[in-house]
Amino acid sequence: MMICSRKPLCGKPSVIKYGRFYRRSESRWIQRYRCKSCGSHFSAATGTLEFKQHKRRENLPLLRLLTAGVSLRRSAFILKIDRRTVDRKLVYLAKKARQRHQDFLLQLKNQVTSMQFDDLITNEHTKMKPLTVSIAVDANRRFILSAKVGRIPAFGLLAERSRAKYGRRENDHKKTLKAMFKEMHTTISAQALIQSDEHQRYPEFVECYLPGREYRRHPGGRGAIVGQGELKKKKYDPIFILNHTCAMLRAGVNRLIRKTWCTTKKPERLQMHLDIYIDFYNRLYLATKS
Repeated sequence: MMICSRKPLCGKPSVIKYGRFYRRSESRWIQRYRCKSCGSHFSAATGTLEFKQHKRRENLPLLRLLTAGVSLRRSAFILKIDRRTVDRKLVYLAKKARQRHQDFLLQLKNQVTSMQFDDLITNEHTKMKPLTVSIAVDANRRFILSAKVGRIPAFGLLAERSRAKYGRRENDHKKTLKAMFKEMHTTISAQALIQSDEHQRYPEFVECYLPGREYRRHPGGRGAIVGQGELKKKKYDPIFILNHTCAMLRAGVNRLIRKTWCTTKKPERLQMHLDIYIDFYNRLYLATKS
């Protein structure tokens, strides 16, 4: 039932059809309505994320390009649209993807019986400013349950050079783990098996958000040449589903590819890109494999 779009003021279901208009961006007619209570006019598009959006035909092609390892600038070149248009549509597609993913997680409530999680490391403009992506997957159906981005300090041989050039860097690893578990913990069954590597911070979050579940920790291994270094050299990898998903992420999201000049400039944009990929992967890609 159609209700008045002025919900805070009216929101009554006393709505009648009130003509239509032709939307050139989609080559289709859009129904208009009028509220008999307050007299306001609105259309079926009012209040949606696509409201007043131009070039709607490019939304789906852009979604496919951004999840196929194509950069933002190359996407603009292929679709023959402005680079700033792609940037605005990235924000729109991310909002749309988040809405769909929240509905998707509600459908999975208490259904995940095997979950694997770990962190994927990338960088922000330079290797001296690394980022962490905390990611969790359904090991049985391969769904990506959550992926959260955060800043971390440089480590290893680059740590001292990073502090000298950029100063001390904040560590958001706990925040990303907390956000990841908070988003998807309701999907985990009470009898679920939880698996990860031997990172020292993981047990406290499993105990906090998933108490009583069976939790297994596995030693890590050296990365193989194939799979962007995410797949391991050992013959049997207990968390292969997670590592394979991370390898697909690096192949599908251009800014995550190792040894690329398409690096992330803002962590917030990487989070948007990941949200788009997660929705595409769960809703469209896995549907073609079932």
